Amino acid sequence: MRTREYAPGRPVDLYGDPIDRTVLLWHGTQTDARATVRTLAGLLADRGLSVVVPDWDSHSADNGRADLLASVDFARGWSRADAGLGLIGWSLGGVAAAGLTARAADIGLELAFTVCLAGAFMVRDPIFGLDVGDALAGAGRRPPFTLLHGSADDVVDPSVSRAFAARLQAHAWPVRLVELAADHGNIAGARYDSANDRYAPADNEATRSVTTEVADHIASAARTS
Repeated sequence: MRTREYAPGRPVDLYGDPIDRTVLLWHGTQTDARATVRTLAGLLADRGLSVVVPDWDSHSADNGRADLLASVDFARGWSRADAGLGLIGWSLGGVAAAGLTARAADIGLELAFTVCLAGAFMVRDPIFGLDVGDALAGAGRRPPFTLLHGSADDVVDPSVSRAFAARLQAHAWPVRLVELAADHGNIAGARYDSANDRYAPADNEATRSVTTEVADHIASAARTS
């Protein structure tokens, strides 16, 4: 793993070789929390993917919009793969990923596929500040979605992903919904640290088992897109 800057003062961790299929992985609500998903990023690199993991700040004045869009530009420039960019987001990062996918044409972007981990689709996406479902009907190109959600998630109920999958299907978006034996943290390779009220990276056996399954689903989405 190497660390660079995707914008002045904004670090990004890079896993794998940029000649391989590149995926951009966004963490959730916490400020500058790229370390929380390092277990997942490593497993994805083990599966032959080039993984770009930026810090971003959902608590900034623009809700993280500038960070997120700058990280997309960086990932596109970093990749030397022939295949298109894949986008992965966890929790609020999942909403951001879905919002960008639905409105990609508005900013001249093409994505190959999108994976949302425990996506909090009941809130507005931090890039456009809109309901992520409102753009589904008018979108032109419709890259496939994979929605992964833990059945034991007590932060974002699995019904949220079920409802979003139904909205995608209603507007002819290809979507695969998988519910795993996971919670809100370990689906992304993280654990909740109650003493500090934040998520931290985890690599215990139980978490790694869940995250390995998640990485397999993401690798499958990459192969078939």
